[in-house]
Amino acid sequence: MMNMMTNIKHHLTEPLLMGYAAGTLPEAFNLVVATHISMCDTCRAALAEYDAVGGEVMLEVPPVNMADDALASTMALIDGTAQSAPEKPSPRSNGIFPAPLRAYVNGDADAVKWRKIGGGVSQMILPTSKDASVRLLHIPAGTAVPDHGHRGTELTLVLQGAFVDETDRFGTGDVEVANEDLNHKPIAEDGLDCICLAATDAPLRFNSLLPRIAQRFVGI
Repeated sequence: MMNMMTNIKHHLTEPLLMGYAAGTLPEAFNLVVATHISMCDTCRAALAEYDAVGGEVMLEVPPVNMADDALASTMALIDGTAQSAPEKPSPRSNGIFPAPLRAYVNGDADAVKWRKIGGGVSQMILPTSKDASVRLLHIPAGTAVPDHGHRGTELTLVLQGAFVDETDRFGTGDVEVANEDLNHKPIAEDGLDCICLAATDAPLRFNSLLPRIAQRFVGI
């Protein structure tokens, strides 16, 4: 398997890359961004540019006096958040899950504890901070996810297989950035089952009654 994928068509937006570089995204979004970057040479290069710009800005900031215990306080904060921060993006290695995601799952796809949520679809919710949620989704080939809209932003990264919706086709490594303007019905392509990593900062807005009823139990 190649370390980085060159056939990715759908990339991260500039606001997402800038937010990731600045450290302002929710942890759930950070995980999706880090996982995509580890698969995508284009976004990996773009992130390096944003990091370089941020470094130049820091060099121009005038120095300020620091408290005597500033270093100790900073190290304490780092110790308190180290468990929840995704790994820095690195090229994808063998297996389905890139390194940032494997750190959350404690392994590859065979370590996932899937929970069925209806219609053949399964999920595993990953532990992150409360400002957004992120889950792995397993969608059998040929299966449709109920049509829905969005009350916020949803990032969906394809890890295996592909899906199509009203906007385009999304293959392995592609990321779909959905907002309040998008209503869609993703359908997993025939062939490989589709495995996705999806993060949301607000509940989805399902258009049918049964998915709305199930929503309160599955946390989507």
